[in-house]
Amino acid sequence: MRVLGIDIGGSGIKGAIVNIKTGKFESKRIRFNTPVGATPKAVSHVVAELTKELKWKGRIGVGFPAVVKKQKTLTASNVSNSWIGLDASKLLSKATGSTVTVLNDADAAALAECEFGRSRLDKGLIVFITIGTGLGTALLYNGRLIPNTELGHLKLGKVGSAEVYAADSVRKLKELTWRAWAVRFNKYLAEMEFLMHPDMFVIGGGVSKQPELFMPYLKVKAPIHMAKLKNQAGIIGAALATRQPPI
Repeated sequence: MRVLGIDIGGSGIKGAIVNIKTGKFESKRIRFNTPVGATPKAVSHVVAELTKELKWKGRIGVGFPAVVKKQKTLTASNVSNSWIGLDASKLLSKATGSTVTVLNDADAAALAECEFGRSRLDKGLIVFITIGTGLGTALLYNGRLIPNTELGHLKLGKVGSAEVYAADSVRKLKELTWRAWAVRFNKYLAEMEFLMHPDMFVIGGGVSKQPELFMPYLKVKAPIHMAKLKNQAGIIGAALATRQPPI
């Protein structure tokens, strides 16, 4: 079965047609810049344009950087606060002319990685972290998703939230070396480990393509693995969620 998967982030909106039985792309991957301000109207126009470019008519799954319950976005990370309390499914369905299922973007990536990526994600507590404009998190326990965790906003002592301290966007903005950024990110991992004692960390997002640049500087007890699906996971997981959204 083919489904259009779309991953909405703070800097980019990406999509491709996905075979949800195999997890493979069946179209080119298209990327548009997230519009400045990322208002519902502006983002919905980009999603409609992406759908049109792929000549898609059918079900669509969308990963979005927010807590999503009953298809409403209850928070907003790196997008306009106008999304809070909005029926995102209704908005995007109207914009595209298709039935749209919305879920948290990190949850989408974790679903894909569990289904098509690493085979060991069905045992114990797995903390999945997507690193990009922000820090997205998802929890898997014995292969079951615990949806809508927002642990990227965990407070790190006097430095503020983890996201504004250790996201990849912060590395770029402050022109940090990979080592300097890794020290920051390790502080976040250590706090997560202290609070949750996971059996494994899985790292996704853009940085997962270059683990050799930062992995030597990460010092926590739990094993750390890169997501096998890398930056494609969000698109694939969004498509998968059309079978049944997490919540």
